[in-house]
Amino acid sequence: MTTPSRLAIVTGAAGALGQAVVRQLAEQGWRVACLDHGEAHLQAVFGGTPHLLVATDVTSEAAVAEAITAVTRFGDAVGALVHVAGGFEMGEATHQVTQASWERMMSLNAWSFIALTRHVVPLMLQQGHGSIVAVSAAAAARGQAQKAAYIASKSALQRLVEALSAEVRVRGVHVNSVAPTTMDTPANRTAMPDADRSAWVSLDAAAAAVVALASAPGEAVHGQHLQLGA
Repeated sequence: MTTPSRLAIVTGAAGALGQAVVRQLAEQGWRVACLDHGEAHLQAVFGGTPHLLVATDVTSEAAVAEAITAVTRFGDAVGALVHVAGGFEMGEATHQVTQASWERMMSLNAWSFIALTRHVVPLMLQQGHGSIVAVSAAAAARGQAQKAAYIASKSALQRLVEALSAEVRVRGVHVNSVAPTTMDTPANRTAMPDADRSAWVSLDAAAAAVVALASAPGEAVHGQHLQLGA
């Protein structure tokens, strides 16, 4: 039987959730390749750690191809891809959504998943195992005012997760997402200082769910969106 790899790729690694995921993966013995869009930010967060740091644009297939090539030089085969990177925008009414904002959300939240899996899935299929976990959003379940482009893009991400899962599950690769409600991040605390945070999802809890799906406990789960929070 093939021994699963312990090398994980985490996109958006220097963000709040990304950092929590990287920390928990490392604590469980994973080697981690940290991908984010800024080299300086990666160095500020992870400099001095044993992690591989790769600055890349997850919306660019060419940039992603270079990043995955760099990751494969790290040593082990890729056992997990955790796609945390994404974007959030709101404010436009649905009938006022601009093409630019639509394309920005779709690129960050949906196309990036394709760009990454295009280069990671063949590696996993070749080795006969692997896990992919995307970070979606509970909001993807239904439309909300002033969030049309964002919700549409996260809903598209969920459909991509389901489709990819249906295509690769019989070959040893499991694909899922977590769908948190509001997460308790510094950015959200700043943006919503008067909000009731009692129902917010902690970063540690969200990261634990991601790591569980990326590891052995998630091997029997396919094409699901684990909602986090009330």
